[in-house]
Amino acid sequence: MDNISIDFLFVFFVAASSLYIFRKIGKVIGLVDKPNERKHHDGSIPLVGGVSICFTVVHYLYFNPVLDGYNNLFIASILILTLLGAIDDRFDVSFKFRILVQALISIVMIHYSGIMLSDLGNLFSLGDIELGWLGWPVTVIAVVGAINAFNMVDGIDGLLGGLSIVTFASVAVLMNWTGQEGKLYISLLFLVAIIPFIFLNLGIIGRERKVFMGDAGSMMIGFTVVWLLLGASQEQSVNTIRPVTCLWLIAIPLFDMASIVLRRLGRGHSPFYPDRDHIHHILQRFKFSDLKSLTIICGVAVILCGFGVIGEIYNVAEVVMFVAFIFTFIVYHLTLRQMCSLKPHTPLQ
Repeated sequence: MDNISIDFLFVFFVAASSLYIFRKIGKVIGLVDKPNERKHHDGSIPLVGGVSICFTVVHYLYFNPVLDGYNNLFIASILILTLLGAIDDRFDVSFKFRILVQALISIVMIHYSGIMLSDLGNLFSLGDIELGWLGWPVTVIAVVGAINAFNMVDGIDGLLGGLSIVTFASVAVLMNWTGQEGKLYISLLFLVAIIPFIFLNLGIIGRERKVFMGDAGSMMIGFTVVWLLLGASQEQSVNTIRPVTCLWLIAIPLFDMASIVLRRLGRGHSPFYPDRDHIHHILQRFKFSDLKSLTIICGVAVILCGFGVIGEIYNVAEVVMFVAFIFTFIVYHLTLRQMCSLKPHTPLQ
C-alpha cells in the first residue's frame, strides 16, 4: 500500500474517532440540535460533524502542508469559521455578524493569498471579461454567497455531506486532470473526512450515534469549496479550469439559494425570512421520504457536476456552458415555484 493510501486511511480513522469524542463533548456543553417547528427530528442531536471534520483537516495539514505559500492562512480561516459556526449553533449569532466575519475572512484571503475572481472567462464569445478593481468586492460577494449557499441547503440527513462529496469528488477529478496537486489533496482530504460523518448522520451504525453537521461544518465546507474553485480558475501559476465550470460544480446549492431568495422577494418577504421552502422541504411535502429526497437531489447534483467536468475536459464553448447553466436554473426555479403553488408554503410561526 502506497503512502497516499496510508495517509487517507489515517485521515478516515482520525475523523471517525474524533466524531465519537466530540459527540460526548457536544452533549456535555449543550452543542446539540433540539426539535422545533422547523426541525423535525427525534431527540437532541450533537452538532459536531463540522467540528470533527475541521479537527481532522487541520491535524493533517499542520503536519502535511500541501498548499504552498498559504497553508497556514487556510488553516486559520477554517478554524475561525468553524468556531463561529459552533458558537452560532450553541448560542444563535446574528446573521449580520456572521456575514461580517465571513466578509472579513474573504478580504484577508484575497490580501494574503492573492486569490480572487479577476477573470470571468469568455462567457459571451466577445473575449475574456476582466473585472479589474471590481475583483475585490465581487470575490467577497462570491465567497460569502458560497458559504451561505452550503449553509442554507443543509436540511435533511445526509444532504450537505452528500452534496459535498459530489462537489469535492468533481473538483478532485479536475485538479488531477490539470495537475493541481495541492488542491487535489485538499479535495480528497475533505472527501475522506466527510465519509465517517455520513455514516453517523444517516444512522447507518445506529440511530443513537446520530450527529449533525451544524453551521460550523456548512460554513467551513462552503468556504473550502469556493477557495479551491477560485484558486483552480484564477491562479496564473497553474493550469487553470474555466470559471464557468465552477458554477456547475456547486449548482444545487447556488440554485437552491437563488431560487428561494427570489420566491421570498416575490412574496414581499426578506431574503432571510425563515420558511420551509427549500428543495428538500418541497419534496417532503410531496410525500417523498428523506432518503428519496436525498437520492433525487444528490442524483441531480451528480448530473450537473458531471456536465461541468465533461464540458471542461472536452472544452465545450464557455458561452454554451454559461447559457446552459442559466437555462437550467430557470427550469429549476420555475419548477419549484410551480410546486410551491400546488402546496401552500409553510412559514415559520
